[in-house]
Amino acid sequence: MDSNLSLRKGVLLALALPGLVAFSQQALAQEEAIEEIITTGTRSKARSVEDSPAPVDVLAGEYFENQGDTDLQNLVRNIVPSYNVNMQPISDAATVVRPANLRGLAPDHTLVLINGKRRHRAAVIYWLGNGVANGAQGPDISAIPSIALKQVEVLRDGAAAQYGSDAIAGVMNFILKDNNEGLTVEGKYGSYQEGDGDTYMVAANLGLPFTDDGFANFSFEYGESDATSRSVQRDDAAALIAAGNTDVANPAQIWGSPEIEDDLKIWGNIGLNLSDTTEFYAFGNHAEKTVTGGFYFRNPNTRAAVFSGDGGATLLIGDMLDAADGVLDGSANCPEVTITNDVPDQAALAQVFADPDCFSFQEIFPGGFTPSFGGDVSDQSIRVGVLGEFDNGLTWDFSAGLGRNDVDFFINNTVNASLGPATPVNFDPGAYTQTEQMLNADFGYNLSDDLFIAFGAEYRVEEFEITVGQQESFEVGPLADQGFSAASNGFPGFSNLAGGTFDRRNYGVYVDAEWQPIDALIVGAAVRYEDFNDFGTTTNYKLAANWRLTDNFGLRATASTGFKAPTPGQSNAFNVSTEFDLVNQELVNNGTIPSTFPVAVLRGGQPLEPEESTNLTAGVFFNVGNLDVTVDYFSIDVDDRLNLSQNFTLTQQEIDDLIDAGVTAAGSLSNFRFFTNDFDTETTGIDIVATYPLVWDNANTDLSLAFNNTTTDITSFNPATIDDTRILQIEKGLPETRWNVAANHFWNEWRFLARVSYYDEWYDSEDTMFYDGDYILDVEAAYNFTDSLTVVLGAMNVLDTTPDENPNAAAGVGNLYSQYTPYGFNGGFWYLRLKYEM
Repeated sequence: MDSNLSLRKGVLLALALPGLVAFSQQALAQEEAIEEIITTGTRSKARSVEDSPAPVDVLAGEYFENQGDTDLQNLVRNIVPSYNVNMQPISDAATVVRPANLRGLAPDHTLVLINGKRRHRAAVIYWLGNGVANGAQGPDISAIPSIALKQVEVLRDGAAAQYGSDAIAGVMNFILKDNNEGLTVEGKYGSYQEGDGDTYMVAANLGLPFTDDGFANFSFEYGESDATSRSVQRDDAAALIAAGNTDVANPAQIWGSPEIEDDLKIWGNIGLNLSDTTEFYAFGNHAEKTVTGGFYFRNPNTRAAVFSGDGGATLLIGDMLDAADGVLDGSANCPEVTITNDVPDQAALAQVFADPDCFSFQEIFPGGFTPSFGGDVSDQSIRVGVLGEFDNGLTWDFSAGLGRNDVDFFINNTVNASLGPATPVNFDPGAYTQTEQMLNADFGYNLSDDLFIAFGAEYRVEEFEITVGQQESFEVGPLADQGFSAASNGFPGFSNLAGGTFDRRNYGVYVDAEWQPIDALIVGAAVRYEDFNDFGTTTNYKLAANWRLTDNFGLRATASTGFKAPTPGQSNAFNVSTEFDLVNQELVNNGTIPSTFPVAVLRGGQPLEPEESTNLTAGVFFNVGNLDVTVDYFSIDVDDRLNLSQNFTLTQQEIDDLIDAGVTAAGSLSNFRFFTNDFDTETTGIDIVATYPLVWDNANTDLSLAFNNTTTDITSFNPATIDDTRILQIEKGLPETRWNVAANHFWNEWRFLARVSYYDEWYDSEDTMFYDGDYILDVEAAYNFTDSLTVVLGAMNVLDTTPDENPNAAAGVGNLYSQYTPYGFNGGFWYLRLKYEM
């Protein structure tokens, strides 16, 4: 139950938040209230959502609780068609913190708020993300438990003039529960129809009074998810088994969802009336989990710089005497081990095994090896503030916040080949840490009954830290001169060159006004000035209007400019990713270096600049009886898009120079890339949302439709840094059309939900092919045994729909389905949920 405190807090937050009034597209029709009051985007007096110039999806917490998944990113994807996220099974750090896209743009083009305040971004930079997400560093909403949410508001409009950097695609505001009484406990268990991926979760929400004048609301969630496998045996691994190698696993390489262990989420939200006009508030979280995914199979006959130096004609044999004295004169007189029909010369290999001065990695991994990669994720935040109103009517809100996200990586079952038999097989390659400090001051004042003005300032410090890994994870060992690769194979550790702390400071000031000259017309304007210590200043504006022509029909439109500043991590991070080259059928190591590094400068690298956008929206809203419909068109032009360049081949001299500079993994690098601002895009689309409640004699049914079509075109680019593959990724990597139709039926103690979702085709840059779209059906049935106890049985993807099979799976790396499938590749998921309220 919401207290008077929370009601007053909603109005004061609306006065203090940066933005213009927003319009609700979705609401639970079963709620008694006909009109909703929103906080995202409004500073003026509380308004009906239909008085908004810009579209916002308003989603009650029940939307997220009434699903089988436990990851909030998937829950949002299932009900917001313009929001995309996929599994990322073998994508380096993107497997640990998955990238998500709103309206076809990059993950860090969407600003995330908690209770109207900026949420810190995750530490992970997405080195692999099917193009659209490559190089992005966005926030991680999976740390938020659905049971903590009162409401989520998705502003689908450019909002940098209101909120600052990142709000190009829109804003997502997660509003926490603020009830001061009641206890809700949930338990959930589910499994895929295939028989794997078992998932369980327990959660609770507790509301308490905080003295007689406040509330303290706490949420808890803990769960785990087993890994899945949607793999076929690779042809090369099958050939090894057929040739008699019994140490090769089947499948040698697993494609599937990662294992998630100890997934803990704790949130708190507190409010306290200090006086009749002043309130203290605080909210924050602690979250942690361990994510473990797979990597590519290392063939024991052919893996370059580990098992072979000539593509599999012979095994790579280390001369340990030469390694000891540093003179490459063949002191140990090791035999040559030729490979014929996938079988090494057994006599020669036995000679190597018997001689302590000769070494092959087949002694440790006779069947090859497949590394497992993951990270221990830790996330914390705290925001405290005081808001109120002076006697003259001036509202104010002062707050301070601190956010931190840390990912401590690990890679197991692999080697630093240059160390030979002394190599560990488990490595700590280091960590990424993102820390943000924020100070905000916001004010609002009614100059008259028709004119409201707001103004404020923000100061933010953003820090990105790279923690150096264990010595063996980046060390150049004694066998490096004999052709063995240095550093932990698959994910080299962060060396002393890469390690360090990189920060940036910026401040912003804004002015925002809303004017209602007549009852039917609302006009808004905002301007924001930002100053960054690393690249300078930017000024952005927004104009908006809502004109209700009749009681049942109206028009709305916005025009704005926006920007997204490059992060300290994007400007300074080093990384090496192992990817599969389908053309040459081999693994290649692709390095990412800062754009100002000398090797990058030779290929066109320059200091990074902010991305700049121009946003236009235009829409209509109308009511026909109980039918509510909104139709919104949007156009987003982004200049100087920030993304990774194409891959460039390193010369031997450049490899030597990189090693001399401290990039110890350079000896095994095939290519390198860097961040650029070298292309422009135009993203256009249309959103249609309709809701229709049906009332029967003893039941009611809520019907809803949500439709999105988004297309992105690269309008200009630098061919020296952006190639055809990157263009295909940006333009076709996400489905252009998505929609869902849902029916939620209530009858006595029963509730039934059915939702059909459609996903259009997409391009997979790893498989170099297009995959067809498909339909997904979700169903759920709930029964209230008592006023307190509810039992829910449901199925996500009840028809067990899977994507088209990859025709090159066996000949390639064994992925039965595209890893970028927008609706997942695991098939049907059945779940049981128990909910108790008191």
